[in-house]
Amino acid sequence: MSSPDPLRILIASETYPPEINGAAAFTTRLATGLAAAGHEVHVVAPSASGIPRHEWEDGVRVHRLRSHHWPLHPTWMICMPWEVKPDLSRLLDDIRPDVVHTQAHFVIGRYAFSLSKSRDIPVVATNHFMPDNVRPYVRAPRPLLNIAADTAWRDLRSRFQQADHITVPTQLASDLLTENGFDHPVEAVSCGIDLARFDDPAPVAEDGARTAPSVLFVGRLSQEKRPQDIVQALARTDPALGLEARIVGAGDQETALPALARDLGVGDRVHVLGKIDDDQLDAEYRRATFFCMPSTAELQSIATLEALASGLPVVLADAVALPHLVRDGANGHLFRPRDVDDLARAFTSVLTASDAQRHAMGEESRDLVQVHDIRRTIARFDEIYRSVITRRR
Repeated sequence: MSSPDPLRILIASETYPPEINGAAAFTTRLATGLAAAGHEVHVVAPSASGIPRHEWEDGVRVHRLRSHHWPLHPTWMICMPWEVKPDLSRLLDDIRPDVVHTQAHFVIGRYAFSLSKSRDIPVVATNHFMPDNVRPYVRAPRPLLNIAADTAWRDLRSRFQQADHITVPTQLASDLLTENGFDHPVEAVSCGIDLARFDDPAPVAEDGARTAPSVLFVGRLSQEKRPQDIVQALARTDPALGLEARIVGAGDQETALPALARDLGVGDRVHVLGKIDDDQLDAEYRRATFFCMPSTAELQSIATLEALASGLPVVLADAVALPHLVRDGANGHLFRPRDVDDLARAFTSVLTASDAQRHAMGEESRDLVQVHDIRRTIARFDEIYRSVITRRR
């Protein structure tokens, strides 16, 4: 039986590597996975340098549009509407995609909707946005922030419900859209990770001494991710446990975290590693005792999926989509968001468990993550694309 004809797919994204965040990571994995499956894949995203360019990256044609630094966020690059519209129009006419898959509804995503509709190109839309992602960077009275959040949800709804098919990473994220007024079907499709990368991991090199127990955090070092809670909770654990924190990522909290650790008297036990490559990251997953994600704004959490695939117990905030990644007491613990004392208790519970108990937690983590294989994600989006193309025809 012959395989289906390859598709020409354009993915519109407001963020793409080297930007570090879940949406960028998902877009990269989706694009490269689709290209590896034989599809012609184009990605349109802001230029990390601000200068427009077009290049091949891992089999994907990446079109980086002229962009500018957004002053309300330490790393985000944004595009101006009057620059995006003509550039995206030309790309759509040159590429003539079978389907457009937008990852957001801001500037590039907004024109992906309108320009595709005018050309009768079907659109799939995946949401990674929550107003809480932006709230920490806007200084305004709470009532005004609440009005802004309501407006943001209304704008998201008005754009995304133009799509031929809407997806989000988790069922909880789907429920969140429904709670905020969406009345069109929303499908949960996991962002997925490459589980094969974590098969039969190589052992960490022995240095002749037992390493100290450590909690690992991986992600953008920004206020809504709450890495500061890990430092504060570590300072409240029994010093005799010897817990260390290893924090991977970059962002506006990168210099604040070591200063906080010094102020709390645990400067020698908090290690902020910055950006690291995949080989180094894999080594950090292997050496960690457990993983923690204290964020209150996760629609999934690729870093947590990787920790599960690495066989780590996890300690996660009981917020948004994180609870579905832990079986409380079986592969780790939930804690009350922003409750540092509760987080410290969860740390202590994992640390005082026996090696056999922690190993059992790790095996439970590996079992839980099996449904998040990136191959399943790519196969499902292939089906979605073909479905919307067929319906449109």
